[in-house]
This record gives sequence, C-alpha cells and structure tokens, in this order.
Amino acid sequence: QVQLVESGGGLVQAGGSLRLSCATSGRTFSTYTMGWFRQAPGKEREFLACINVINWSGGSTYHADSVSGRFTISKDPAKNSVHLQMNSLKPEDTAVYYCAAVAQVIAAIDPNDYDYWGQGTQVTVSS
Repeated sequence: QVQLVESGGGLVQAGGSLRLSCATSGRTFSTYTMGWFRQAPGKEREFLACINVINWSGGSTYHADSVSGRFTISKDPAKNSVHLQMNSLKPEDTAVYYCAAVAQVIAAIDPNDYDYWGQGTQVTVSS
C-alpha cells in the first residue's frame, strides 16, 4: 500500500507564497505520476499540476491554465517527494490541497486517473 502525506499548508496573506510537499511511504514505485488537486467548499476537486517520475527522476510536468505561471510542481531529487510551489496567492486559492499518485506515466489531469490520495492540507489565503 502507498501512503501519501501532504505538508506545508497554512494561512498566508494575498500575494504571499507557500510550498506544499507530498511525501510517499510504504510500497513505492520508481516510475509513476504524482499530481496536485484542490477542493474548495461546495466545489469539485480541481486539477492543478502533475509530474511524471521515471526511475526516481522528475520528467514531464503539466500545469492547469488557471495556475500556470504561479504554481510549479517539482520532484525533490534527494527524496521520494514532490513539491508544489505556489506564488502570488489569491483568496480564491483557499482550499484543501491534495496530492495523488498513480503507477503509470501519463498526463493524469482527472481525479479518476489516480489510485492513491493523501489526506489533504488546508491552505487559507487572507485578503
């Protein structure tokens, strides 16, 4: 079984930055896709970004148009974890942020593409 644990969420003022991390444990794969999603109250889960990891190294990345240029996904080269750097945060970025993983190399932008999910971390952006 794969466990995913998000960290790095919190309260930040508009215009600020946060870096979310997703650490994996348990059964791990050397080749997989990891993605970030968010869900605000009353809204559907929204794709943000994903990264293909091949033989432990980060490869192709995909970012949603809504966050492109502000959010960046990356693979930690030293650890089996993925980060989401979020800059120029806005109040509408307030949501619970989730990481997810699937043991395939695909452009996984749909929540149904993923087999494993973390518990989520709250991000609140104040105006």
